[in-house]
Parts: sequence; structure tokens; C-alpha cells
Amino acid sequence: MKMAIISSSILVPAILVLMLQYEAIHSASTTYIVGDEEGWDLSIDLEGWTKGKDFHAGDILDFIYDRVLFNVVVVNQTGHDTCTVNDGATEFTSGDDKIPLAFGANYFICSKEPGACAGGMKMAINATAPPPPPSK
Repeated sequence: MKMAIISSSILVPAILVLMLQYEAIHSASTTYIVGDEEGWDLSIDLEGWTKGKDFHAGDILDFIYDRVLFNVVVVNQTGHDTCTVNDGATEFTSGDDKIPLAFGANYFICSKEPGACAGGMKMAINATAPPPPPSK
């Protein structure tokens, strides 16, 4: 009985610390609406939209678009550079897709509308490590 009380008195604070660390990491992420007011669309230079932004792993890209006309495909660098859907690519089609950035290179294209990718519906983003949680 004493062992169970000691174990639970150690376990509860450990779980609390893990929960606080998880919250600090996940609350530090930023959500970006891709293309701002224009959204994921041919009317905006999407590669230019990324300039000047400091993206981190865990940040969320919110792709808002007309799902009848467009989609979002997470591709590799070759897929991005050649506007082709590579093996293992992931396609999103909801019209409001929230995609977390992975650490390192992230590549996105539109493959639904012929010529959309070549017309500018593609992005390459390098996500750095998340910033440290704010000190209290």
C-alpha cells in the first residue's frame, strides 16, 4: 500500500510537468493563412508570400481555396520543382486544410487545375526548430 502511494505521488507531478511542456511547445506555434486574404489561389505570388516570414516546425498553414478548382498536395522537392505529384505525396481537397509544418523543407503544389502549379500555385518553406517557450 505504501509503495502505491509513493508511486502515485511521483507519477502525478511527472504527468503535470509533461502536460505543461506539451502545452508550452504547442501554444508557441503560429497559424498562417496561406495567401492572406486571397488564399491559396492563382491571384497571388505564393512563393513571394513566404518571404519575410519566420516559419517553425509545428506552425500551421491554413490553406483556404475553392475545392472545385484547386487542391493542395504535399510533395518532395522534385515534385515542387517539376509541378508533378511524386510517389508518397499527400493530397488535401477540403477547401480549408490545416497542415502542420515538419522540421526542414516543406513543399506544396496545386495539381487539380491544369497549369495552376506552373502558374504560381506552389510553395517551398523551410521550417526551423520551434523557438524556446517564453520564460516566466
